[in-house]
Amino acid sequence: MVKNILITGGAGYIGSHTAEILIKNKKKVFIVDDLSTGYKKLILKKTKFYKTSILNKKKLKNIIVQNNIDSIIHLAAVLSVGESEKKPKKYNRINVEGTKKLLESIKNTKVKNLIFSSTCAVYKDGFTNVNEKTMLGPKSVYGVTKLKCEKIIKIFCKKNKLNYGILRYFNVAGASISGKIGQINKGDQLFKNLSVEVLKKKPIFKIYGTKYKTKDGTCIRDYIHVSDISDIHYKVLLKINNYNTSIVLNCGYGKGISVSDAIKSFSKYANKNLKIVKLPNRKGDMIKVISNNSKLKKFIKWKPKFNNLNKIVKSCIIWERKIN
Repeated sequence: MVKNILITGGAGYIGSHTAEILIKNKKKVFIVDDLSTGYKKLILKKTKFYKTSILNKKKLKNIIVQNNIDSIIHLAAVLSVGESEKKPKKYNRINVEGTKKLLESIKNTKVKNLIFSSTCAVYKDGFTNVNEKTMLGPKSVYGVTKLKCEKIIKIFCKKNKLNYGILRYFNVAGASISGKIGQINKGDQLFKNLSVEVLKKKPIFKIYGTKYKTKDGTCIRDYIHVSDISDIHYKVLLKINNYNTSIVLNCGYGKGISVSDAIKSFSKYANKNLKIVKLPNRKGDMIKVISNNSKLKKFIKWKPKFNNLNKIVKSCIIWERKIN
């Protein structure tokens, strides 16, 4: 039975939304976050919070043992594709070495299940119907570190008889309809950055790459609402626990949205015209990536609740207005 769940990176964007879903389903939630990219205001009241790094193996072990943790949702990581190209050592230290430390802390404990947040950046670029057997070939350092983690987790879980669920996120966006939590830090997040800009008096937006071989020259992504991705965490966790199984799943809607499409939608909703600044392509950016989510739908009988661009945009702007 899944009862006591530890979320690494639980004070972050996806972590806080996942905690919200777990609490609604009456699970005990424990959070580990060093607050380097997470925020105290995103830590929900019904959780127990520990400020520490995933690199601190001894402290992680104590937290897991003291709280009888049976399942871990491992979200703690650094995520920026652009930054990963400039700081590869940082990404290997936190993402890869941090995952190794977490796994070492799990040994000889009651942990039975592990959910890992991976990414579509592990795939080779340019595919429009990406399933879990699509050719792997990360274009960015970030993608490389996530693929390394996947391999490490598979080996560890097989050896130590743990169930794992590796979730390859496509692009997560939006904010909880509860209005309590949403995204705070900007980074490389298109929808977050657009939310910030359209609320300004004279919005200006930078597009990195406008001459790609796509319908409008801009990158195409598959965006999924954060509440849907959080629900996936919970349902996959229950399934791997109940059936003692392990799986790799794509998490997206299977729809391609270009940067230009997103700009138009935000402009329309906020009734603002953005001044566009066209910049060169960024190293590491994928041109086009769209998921095939049929395996996910079959595994948990998944029916997304927010599979609509306007719903995602609306939730982004409502949250942004609240925090500004």
